[in-house]
Amino acid sequence: MTEPRLTRYASGGGCACKIPPGELDALVAALAPAPTAPPGTRPEPRPGTPLPVDPPGELLVGLDGGGDDAAVVRLDAERALVTTADFFTPVVDDPYDWGRIAAANALSDVYAMGGTPWAAVNLLAWPRETLPMELAAEVLRGGRDVAHAAGCQVSGGHSVTAPEPTYGMSVVGLVHPDRMLRLDAAVPGTPLTLTKPLGTGVLNARHKATGTVFPEAVAVMTTLNRDASLAAVAAGVRAGTDVTGFGLLGHAYKLARASGVTVAIEAAAVPLLADARTAVADGFVSGGSRRNLEWVAPHVEFGALPEAGRLLLADAQTSGGLLLAGEIPGHPVIGEVLPRGTAPVVVRG
Repeated sequence: MTEPRLTRYASGGGCACKIPPGELDALVAALAPAPTAPPGTRPEPRPGTPLPVDPPGELLVGLDGGGDDAAVVRLDAERALVTTADFFTPVVDDPYDWGRIAAANALSDVYAMGGTPWAAVNLLAWPRETLPMELAAEVLRGGRDVAHAAGCQVSGGHSVTAPEPTYGMSVVGLVHPDRMLRLDAAVPGTPLTLTKPLGTGVLNARHKATGTVFPEAVAVMTTLNRDASLAAVAAGVRAGTDVTGFGLLGHAYKLARASGVTVAIEAAAVPLLADARTAVADGFVSGGSRRNLEWVAPHVEFGALPEAGRLLLADAQTSGGLLLAGEIPGHPVIGEVLPRGTAPVVVRG
């Protein structure tokens, strides 16, 4: 009996199903903390509501700067807690591979902060009347195997019945407060490194439309960012992010905006998966990638880069690599960080 194609049960797929970045920016801005009232001037709470309490621990990374990859709260001088959650609809048809990809993607938020994941719980939504629960078990097995490969414990989680299958993880990790990677720490004069090739978005779109499997894309999406993160921290890198649903350009713009710099990208130096250019030429570009380009275009100087090249740089990645303001061995330098110029992002070539 042939298993159902999971991607047919989702309107989007992978990180391409994220809320468009422009809308998310507005949403995050609405949640920014209000200025703290001086002692004794807080308004009286409504009857029956709990009194406001200042949470324990110092918030080192939160919503400032447009939202980083995870929240970080200081525990003491040498430890800070990293917490995140990430989930999405099927990006491939194989349930075990989808579980592996989703877990690697969720763990990546901790690696993108320079941290080590310690514990995770599953987040699962499943259309139990249309898809067998045996497939859900395969998804969970894939997630567990990748988390265990990362040295991260997985215990329980939360599940609901829903029209579209959705899976991911909530992850908690640890990081040294003085050795974090963060969006707002990029300084001019440093090289820009990318640790995974682009193109998973267009290849996932082709897979969803045709059923063609791209083993190289699956291998890239299931590869942990652990080694790249460890190498970056050891090399003294302090600024970085991971490249996921907003594409390379979107995440480069967020880093440049938070740090008050300009990020210059050499288009010819950006690594691509083997079939990515062909997929773009054949029209397999997700709506998420097109929305990325529309959002980021006013903040980018493209020069003579053609439309296909712009779409690849804006391609909505799933479980992409790290974008680092610094150089680490074995990964290509794709540009540099400059003093703030006329545009946050400049594309050369």
